[in-house]
Amino acid sequence: MLALNSFTLEHLSRLQRLATAAGILNYTDFWNYGSNTLQEPVAVVNLGYLLETLDSPDERRATLLDAWKYTTKVLIVAARVLINNCNNGQIIDADGFVTRPNPCETYFTHASFKAYIDEILGVDAIPAAIGVYFVFRHAIDAESFRFAQGQYSSCEVATPRRHNSDDILIYIALYRPKFLQFPPHLQTEIINYFGSWERAYELAEQLLYQLEKPEVIARYCQQSAIGKKLPKALYVHVSALKHLHPLLRLYERRARCDFGQIDKAVIVKLSIEKPKVSYLFYPNFDTEPHPVLQASIQIDWRAGIISCRTYDKCENPPILHRKDAFVAPDYPNYELFAKLTRQEEELGLLNTTRRIGTRQGWQQCLDYYGVEIEGHQVRLRLDALGNWLPKIERHKAAIIRNDLSRPVRLALEFGLFTPNSTFFDYGCGYGGDFKRIGEKGYVSAGWDPYYFPENPCIPADIVNLGYVINVIEDKEERREALLKAWQLTRKVLLVAAMVIIDNPGNELLAYGDGVITRRNTFQKYYDQEELKFYIEEVLGVEASAAGLGIYFVFRDKTEAETFRASRFRSRAITPKVKKPTKSFEECRELLMPLMAFVSDRGRLPVKGELASEPAIKAEIGSLRRAFEIILQATERQEWESIVEKRRQDLLVYLALAKFNRFPKFSTLSTEIKNDIKNFFGSYKQACKLVEEILFSLGDLSIIRERARNSKIGLLLPTALCIHISALELLDPLLRIYEGCASRTIGRMEEATIIKIYTNQPKIAYLFYPDFDTDPHPALHTSMEIDLRNLHVSYRDFENSDDPPLLHCKDACVAPDYPLYKKFALLTSQEKKWGLLNNFRAIKTRKGWLKCLQENCAEIRNYRVYWRKDADPYRVKLLRAARRRNICKPE
Repeated sequence: MLALNSFTLEHLSRLQRLATAAGILNYTDFWNYGSNTLQEPVAVVNLGYLLETLDSPDERRATLLDAWKYTTKVLIVAARVLINNCNNGQIIDADGFVTRPNPCETYFTHASFKAYIDEILGVDAIPAAIGVYFVFRHAIDAESFRFAQGQYSSCEVATPRRHNSDDILIYIALYRPKFLQFPPHLQTEIINYFGSWERAYELAEQLLYQLEKPEVIARYCQQSAIGKKLPKALYVHVSALKHLHPLLRLYERRARCDFGQIDKAVIVKLSIEKPKVSYLFYPNFDTEPHPVLQASIQIDWRAGIISCRTYDKCENPPILHRKDAFVAPDYPNYELFAKLTRQEEELGLLNTTRRIGTRQGWQQCLDYYGVEIEGHQVRLRLDALGNWLPKIERHKAAIIRNDLSRPVRLALEFGLFTPNSTFFDYGCGYGGDFKRIGEKGYVSAGWDPYYFPENPCIPADIVNLGYVINVIEDKEERREALLKAWQLTRKVLLVAAMVIIDNPGNELLAYGDGVITRRNTFQKYYDQEELKFYIEEVLGVEASAAGLGIYFVFRDKTEAETFRASRFRSRAITPKVKKPTKSFEECRELLMPLMAFVSDRGRLPVKGELASEPAIKAEIGSLRRAFEIILQATERQEWESIVEKRRQDLLVYLALAKFNRFPKFSTLSTEIKNDIKNFFGSYKQACKLVEEILFSLGDLSIIRERARNSKIGLLLPTALCIHISALELLDPLLRIYEGCASRTIGRMEEATIIKIYTNQPKIAYLFYPDFDTDPHPALHTSMEIDLRNLHVSYRDFENSDDPPLLHCKDACVAPDYPLYKKFALLTSQEKKWGLLNNFRAIKTRKGWLKCLQENCAEIRNYRVYWRKDADPYRVKLLRAARRRNICKPE
C-alpha cells in the first residue's frame, strides 16, 4: 500500500499528482501493482508504466487483466507515447515532459494505447493526461472524473463540490450524456441552475453551435479581459482559463477532450483562424522574467491530429514578454510581473515587438539600452555607464532616532540581554543604540566609518549590524561587513536590512543590485527570504527571523533552538490559591518556586532544574507530594490547562521547525529535552505526531473546519480574525498555519488583528490603532503574506476617506481581555438592532454610517441609542419591525 504523508504535490510523481488532483488518492486502499502480494481487491491499482517494460504481448495482456481483476474502483495505466512531430518524432515521458525517443524502442501513440486498453478490458479508458489513462469500474465514477476534468484546478471525484452553470453546460456540450449518467449531486445542481434537464441541454446545444462559427470565436477572443491578444490568437495562462467566456473554455476543452490534462503546459494559445489549440511549455515561467519556450503541443481538434515542436536544441528560442498579460490579477506573482512590464514600457524596451521575440533579439535590445534584467527588476549595467558612476554618500543613510532601533528593541523584548551581556553596534551611525543600551547598565560600544571611525571594534556577546548591508553598494564590501560583524559576535548577531514589501517608487534609479535614492544613498532592497538566504550563505549558520527584515544569528545551536521555541510559547498565569490548607500555608514560601516552575514548563522539575528542590524534599519528602499540596489549595483544572498549553506550544515549535528539518535532539536545551520526554515519551514519537498534523496543513478544507470550530475569533466567510493577544488560544493547526508566515517573515510590529484566510493560503496582519477606544476602529495598515511564495503586500489606509472598519470586537479577544464585557455588550445590542445583518454593506466607514442612518441609530460610550433628530414615524416602524423580529422596512 502507498501512504502519502506530504501535504503538497511538489515531490510526487506524475501519476501521483494526477491521481491526487482527481481525488483518487482519497480512497484508503491504494496498491502499486507488483510492489507486494495482494490477497484481495483494492479500490485503486496503479499499474504505472509497467506494460511498456514487458516484451511479450501475452505477458503484457495477462498483466493488464490481472491488475484489472484486483481493481474495485479505478485502474491507472500509463506509457510513454509518441507524438507526430515536426522534429522527427517526440515522446511524452514519465514526468510529462516532451523528450526525444530512444531509436531502439517502440512506442504506442496516445490513441493506439487507448485502443489497446479498451480492447483487452472491454471498458472505455478515460484519458487523464497524454499517455495516462484511468479505467473506472463504475460508469458514474467515470462521468464524475470526466466532468471534473473541465478545469486545470485540482478537482475531486470522491468529494462532491458545487460547480457553476458554465461547467455543466461545457460538459453537456462535449459529451452529450443522459441525465441519469450524472451523479446525484450534479443532477440536483442542473435542476437548480436551469429548471430542467431539457433547458440545460438546449443551452448546451446553442453553445456547441457557436463553436462552429470562427467569427464568434474571434469576437470573444478579442473581447476577453484576460489573456494576451494578438491578431490571430489569444494566449492565456492555464490558471486563467476559468476566467474565460464559456465558449472559449469549450473551445479549449474540446481540444484536449481525447487527451486529458496537458499537465506540464503553462500557456494555452487559442487560434482564431483555425480550430487549433496549442499548449506551450515554459518550465521557468514564475522564476524567469522572460522564460524560454521549451516545447509546444498543437492539437487540431477537428482533424484529431496532435503534433509537437521542441526548442531544446534551438540556439535562439522564442521567449515570453508581458507575463502579467497572460494571468489574472489574483495570480500570486501578478504584481511582480506587472511591475516589470511597466518598467520595460517606460524605457521603450517593448517597442520593437518583432525583434525581441527571441532570446538573441531580446539581448540585443538590452545591450542597446545598456540595461539588464535581474530577478524581475530592470537595472542599469555598470559596464554600460562608462565613466558616469554616481557618488554614493553612505553616511546620509544614517537616521537620527529618539529611541532604540527595531532589531535592538526586539533583542531586549525577547530576553537576549542578560545582566552581564555586552553589546557592540557595528556601523552605528549617530550612535543612538549603543548609547541607550549603555544607559540601561550594559557594557556597550559602537563603530562607524563616518561618525565614529576612531572607535575600536571589540568583540561582544550581542553585536548589531542594523540596516548596514543594505546601504553598501559594493557586493564584496557588503559581504566583508557581515563577516566582520560575525567575527565580533560571541553569542548572537542582529542583522537588519530593508526588505521589499511594495513598489519602492519611481524616484529610485536601479544601480548594481540595488537602487539610488534622491539623496544619493544606495539601498539594496531584499526579499525576506533572500535576506535569510544571503546571511546563511555568507556565514554558514541558520538565521532566525525576528521580524520583517530582521534576523538573529546565534553562535550556539542550542540557544538558537531555545529562541525559536520561545517564540511560540503561550502565556501562562500561575493559578491563584483559592482554598489554602494548613499544609500549604506552612510551606507556602517553599512551594511558590515550584508553582512558578510548573506554570512555566507544564511539568514537574527533573533533578537539578529547581534550586529549592533539596529544601522541598527535606521538608515534604518529594516534589510530587509537594505538588499534591499545591493541588489541594488551587484549581486542578487550571494546572491541566497549563499542561495542555505547553504540550501544544511544543507541537507548534516542532512543526514549524520541520519546514527546514527537525532539529537534532542533541541541539535542544535540557529543558526542552525534558519537556519532550514528559509530554510525548520520546523525540521520535513527538516528530511522528507533528508529521500527522502537517499532513493536514495543505488542505484548506481542514483549515476551514478548524476555523469554523474555533471557540475564539471572528469568523468571516473567507477568514478567521483574532486579536494578537488570543493567538495562543487557537487550535494548534491554526497556530502552525499562522506560524508559516511569522517564522519566516515576522509579524507586523504594530499588528492588532491576525486574519487567517480559509479560502487561500494567506495570512494578514492588521493594525487598528484605536482598537480599545473606538467601538468600530478603522484599519490603519495591513500586511498580507501569501504562503505560496511568501510575497508580502502592504496597504496604508491612513489617508483614506472610507477605510475598512472592524465589528464584533468581542469575538476577536479572549473572555479575560480587560474590555471584553464592554465589547460583548455592544455587539449584543447591535445584533438586536439588526445593525450587523449585512456585513458586506458595513465593511467600510461610509457603509457603516449609512447603516446607522437608516436605522436611526448612533453609538455613544459603547451603547446604541436612537438618534435625537430621527423621524418619529421612522423610529416607530423600526421598533415594530424589531418586535416582530423581521427585517426593517425598505
